[in-house]
Amino acid sequence: MTRMTVEPCEASIEASSGAAFDSSCDYWIASRRPLPSLVFLAPLLVAYEAGVLWFHSAAQANVRNGADHWMRVWLSEAGLHQTWLLPALVTLALIAWHFLGRHPHRVAADTLVGMVAESLLFAFCLIALGQVQDLVFQKLGPTSLAMWSPEAAANLIGFVGAGIYEEFLFRLCLLPMVFYLLRLVNMPVAWAAVLAVILTSVMFSSAHYVGAPADIFSIYGFLFRAIAGVFFAALFMLRGFGITVGCHAAYDVLVGIILVSHQSEGP
Repeated sequence: MTRMTVEPCEASIEASSGAAFDSSCDYWIASRRPLPSLVFLAPLLVAYEAGVLWFHSAAQANVRNGADHWMRVWLSEAGLHQTWLLPALVTLALIAWHFLGRHPHRVAADTLVGMVAESLLFAFCLIALGQVQDLVFQKLGPTSLAMWSPEAAANLIGFVGAGIYEEFLFRLCLLPMVFYLLRLVNMPVAWAAVLAVILTSVMFSSAHYVGAPADIFSIYGFLFRAIAGVFFAALFMLRGFGITVGCHAAYDVLVGIILVSHQSEGP
């Protein structure tokens, strides 16, 4: 069914050459492409890296998130110590995806606005999902508005980085890798996709309890992060990398900065 509806839509976009076409159809396809994702994420990536450098120069706490830290450690162990290398790899990965896929060299402003709106929408959906789990665990508690402070600013920078680098590692890299490894052992496509989502979601949740920036383990937090991993994986497959990163970052900021009582259980 998806193939029947998407392919004619794609064809109409490629054949339009600037002519009028179904704008909703265009947005659905364009927002999943790597170039709009790169343009959408570039301000977040620049803001995060600049914020990390600023806090480092001000001799304040290191605000790099776990996935960012791990990948930099791996690069350092390979003899690659340049600070700019990891954001450059994210950028180059999306550019390579763009050219290898032969996608159009066009990014509409309406597409970027729609991606922002979708990111916020799905972030609120994930907040609602967390509230449902709260009810199940009978852990409803009061929420409070956070006063702006240097600590809140540092957390904001860290949350933006988590959205970028955790999605890059677990969704853009590991999810397709696990899927194709399962396909190599002749697992059916549907089962390979489901198992890849589950495995990478469990890995995503487990990673929050490993290493120096690890959180204190709790069944509640582990389960919610695993569910969030499935949510992000489904969003990645349906709506693309850019919106998934935007949703992840928006969720962390909304919950970690505004609803501070839930900060310790965010993905």
